Parts: sequence; C-alpha cells; structure tokens
Amino acid sequence: MRIVLLGAPGSGKGTQSGLLVKTYGIPHISTGDLLREAVSKRTDLGLRAKSAMDAGKLVDDATVLGMIRERLSRPDAVNGFILDGFPRNIAQAEALEKMLEELGTPLDTVLLLNLDFGVLFKRLTGRRICETCGRVFNVYAAPGTLLHCDHCGDRARLIQRPDDKEEVIAKRLEVYEAQTKPLIKYYKTVGLLRIVDADADMDTVFANIRRAVQAPAGGSGGAAE
Repeated sequence: MRIVLLGAPGSGKGTQSGLLVKTYGIPHISTGDLLREAVSKRTDLGLRAKSAMDAGKLVDDATVLGMIRERLSRPDAVNGFILDGFPRNIAQAEALEKMLEELGTPLDTVLLLNLDFGVLFKRLTGRRICETCGRVFNVYAAPGTLLHCDHCGDRARLIQRPDDKEEVIAKRLEVYEAQTKPLIKYYKTVGLLRIVDADADMDTVFANIRRAVQAPAGGSGGAAE
C-alpha cells in the first residue's frame, strides 16, 4: 500500500497517519523528518540540504527525492509507505512519479483529508499545548473552563504556539490552498485521488480512509468527492 497523504494543517494528518501505520504496518515518511535526520547524520544529501537552508534557500527537489529514494530502500518500506509533505506542486508530483516507476513502486492512492477552512481555522487558533507534558487541548472544546492541563494540574499552563496565531494560520492556509489545488486536479485526472471528509470523530474518519484505500481505481471509495 503506497500512499501520498494530503491535508491542510489541522486536518488530522498526524493522527490518521499514525492509525494507518498501526493498522497496515507501513512507515509514515515525512519529508521534514527526512531532512532533519539527514542533516543531523551529516549524510551527503544532508550536507547539501543544510547548505541550502543555511543560505535561506529551499532544498532542491533532487535532494529531497534522493532522501525519499534512500528511505524507501529500507526493509520496513517493502510493503508500502505513507508519504507526507511531498509533493507540493505538479513538478514534484511528476518527478516523484518517475522515481517511483524506476523503483517499481508506483503509488496506489492519494488521500486528501478534506475539511472546511472555517473549521480548520477554529481548530488551529483554538489549540493550546501544556507547557509541561505537551498534551494538546482546544479552547473551543471546553470554552470558559480550559485554563490548566487536566493531567499536570494547576502548576502547568496551557500556551498557544506562535504558529497558531490567527494571522499565521491564515497565511498557512492560504499557501496550502494555492499549492494543493493543482495537485488535487492532477491526481484526480490520473485516477489516484480519494477524498475523505475529515470533519468527524477520529474513528469515523479512519473508517472512511480504510474504505477509500480499498476502493478500485477511479472510484471515491465512498468518500465525499
């Protein structure tokens, strides 16, 4: 099972990819994690990436693809993978498709966790994190009562991350929409796209994901198109 996972910040990609890993025994491959790992290990690709980042530039696609290729060569990816954070545009999607064809591991499905931007905005701006244990809460889930972590007690404050501020969230969602719309059209055209409604509880969303990944090519798997 070879999956590309698409979804805006706050759509639940982290939670659902964890369930996919547990259920299907395939690794979740985040390009952000790959970059950090390669840089910390000072691999050739990592040094190339660090040089670009130190210069304030984006890491080039060839370097990222090289990291993905290396990661897919590991034994835990033999039965598939969940790719998160790449591709971000059509050129990257085409380069990824070419590389996977060379490896004999073409994609099976592209999953889009779809959620109204109003709901996303509320989820993200309402998010608070315990400064002691790191648990995540949302002020809209318990309005007027959420002051401290229910695990750590009064000694632990709930804080808002800088990237969860309203102006930052608005920009992140704007960038995501601009990047993702062309990808949605691209993967729909090639028959790989499956759209899953992410505006539900965790178990319901995952049940819809399981139906989507088992759907025949060209179908929606029961998910909302």
